Amino acid sequence: MKQDLSDYRKSYEKSELLEENCVENPIEMFRNWFLEVEKSETVAEVNAMTLSTLGADGFPKSRIVLLKKYTFEGFIFYTNYESEKGLAMTKNPNVCISFFWPAMERQIIIKGKVEKIAENLSDGYFESRPRGSQLGALVSDQSTVIPSRVYLEEKLKNLEKAHEGKEIERPSHWGGYIVKPEEIEFWQGRANRLHDRIRYQLQGDYSWKIERLAP
Repeated sequence: MKQDLSDYRKSYEKSELLEENCVENPIEMFRNWFLEVEKSETVAEVNAMTLSTLGADGFPKSRIVLLKKYTFEGFIFYTNYESEKGLAMTKNPNVCISFFWPAMERQIIIKGKVEKIAENLSDGYFESRPRGSQLGALVSDQSTVIPSRVYLEEKLKNLEKAHEGKEIERPSHWGGYIVKPEEIEFWQGRANRLHDRIRYQLQGDYSWKIERLAP
């Protein structure tokens, strides 16, 4: 089977990214873009991002996770510590997260090191989740092989009964991570594939070097 996709083309002409429009700190630049995309109401989940890790098998793997908070320190998301990605991040904290907002013809690529956030912060976020999502964190031994969908649903029913009328505590194997960026690239689609690419690289602890990359 084969399918020729060579005629799939799109001309990017909605915006531009010029050096004079770039601020000194890329987190502030990220916020500006994020809010613009959110305000446009053209993306269903603005906070959906691709997380790429290097697995124990030596292969990189990417999956979609949800950004839950960002600060000048980094980007925070939550997951199962014992999942495939959790184990991969324990072994190799060098990760990449990226955002692609096609309606705005924009992409952001962030490379950095990941680490767990404080337990009390994970507790606070877990308490804010809907009860169904809290139970979901208990039900799923993420990334492990299970016999069927029925097995999962039966496990959920049993946990619902066991926790009926009770507060659900955050399981010790579930919590937050923060990606502390060392490099952030902003990509704006342009006509004739001459896209704008502006890269920020961390210099020391606080300053950022800003460069334009060839498309």
